[in-house]
Amino acid sequence: MTEDEFDALYAAAFPRLTGQLYAFTGDLGEAQDVVQEAFVRAWDRRRSLLADAAPEAWVRTVAMRLAVSRWRRARRRLELMRSTPPSATVPGPGPERAALVTALRRLPEAQRLAVVLHHLCDLTVEQVASQTGAPVGTVKTRLARGRAALARHLAVDEPAGAARRERGRVG
Repeated sequence: MTEDEFDALYAAAFPRLTGQLYAFTGDLGEAQDVVQEAFVRAWDRRRSLLADAAPEAWVRTVAMRLAVSRWRRARRRLELMRSTPPSATVPGPGPERAALVTALRRLPEAQRLAVVLHHLCDLTVEQVASQTGAPVGTVKTRLARGRAALARHLAVDEPAGAARRERGRVG
C-alpha cells in the first residue's frame, strides 16, 4: 500500500471507525484515541495491508482490542483502588503554617519566589538565580527584604503571645 493509498484509507475510514468505536466505548475521545493508535500500527505494516482483502477491518479489529485492553486496565486500577484502604487522614496545617502562608502571600512575587525556592525548596542562592533568571546579587537582596518583611508580618501576633507568657510566669 502506497502512502497515497494509506492516506485515502485513513480519510475514508477514520470517521466511520471512530463512530463505530464511539458506539462501542461510549466515549468519543477514547474512540478517537484507539482508532488513531490502530492507524499508527497499520502504518507500520502498510505494505502487508495491501495483501489484506479488508484493511479497514484490520484497523477496526486492532482498535476494538485496544479499547478492550484499556477498559480492562482501567477496571483493574479501579478494583485496586477499591481494595486498598484509604490512608490515614492527614491533619490540616497548624496555625503556624497558616500564618506563614498568609505572610508569604503579602510579599511581592519576586521576593516570595526567592524565599520559597531558597528556604522551602532548599536551593542555593546561585540555583535560585539560575531558575529565576535574576543576578545573584538581586536574589540576595530579594531574600533579605523578603525575610525582613516576613519577620514584620509574623511578629504581629508575637507581642500578644509574649505578654501571655509573661503573665504566666508572674502568676
